[in-house]
Amino acid sequence: MAIPVRRPRTDRPRRRAGFSLRETALGFGLVAIFLCGAGVMARAAVGDSADLPAAVLAVAGTLLVASVLVRAARLRRVAVVPPAPVVRVDYAALDADAFEQAVADLCVRDGCLDVEVVGGAGDLGADVVATAPDGRRVVIQCKAYGPDNKVGSQDVQRFGGTCFAVHEAHVAAVVTTSEFTEPAAQYAAQCGILCVDGAGLDAWTDGTGPAPWLQPAPSPLPDAGC
Repeated sequence: MAIPVRRPRTDRPRRRAGFSLRETALGFGLVAIFLCGAGVMARAAVGDSADLPAAVLAVAGTLLVASVLVRAARLRRVAVVPPAPVVRVDYAALDADAFEQAVADLCVRDGCLDVEVVGGAGDLGADVVATAPDGRRVVIQCKAYGPDNKVGSQDVQRFGGTCFAVHEAHVAAVVTTSEFTEPAAQYAAQCGILCVDGAGLDAWTDGTGPAPWLQPAPSPLPDAGC
């Protein structure tokens, strides 16, 4: 599956300068004034002293001023490149394997190293493992659930029993397309496990929200049993 593209910055682009009749007329007026002045100076120079170089310099100066005005007008009309469209991922249409790969692709996109999809039989709760850009070990369990199927406390408990003790995670997260039940969220908080629901996943995907390893993890309780 293709790596989801980070949402570009939402800064509003500058509006392209439109055609201004007033500014155009003013520019032509200035050029006409300079041309007339140059003509008068040239005639005076030729008529009084027959100094042709002075006349040439006057005309050259006028052309220089005109070229500067034209260049300034062009700079005011610099085209603004529109931002690239955001590529959306329909996570609801993915099966479990494709969803795990999509989460792994997000980790790769955001700078993780040694990213592996290890989900399957005998995975002991880890579906994606990676090394965060700051060197911490990231262990993620992926839950591709429908909107009516929330991640329960038993799902999080099974992951909590292995993510730190077995997989030696510095950052442990459960990522789902759905939501978490309140008991599941409470247990995760007690164990120091991050919960990334469907809204958080969309924010991570389009760049409006942080990756799991950039979120502040809750402090585990000593008697949580994780």
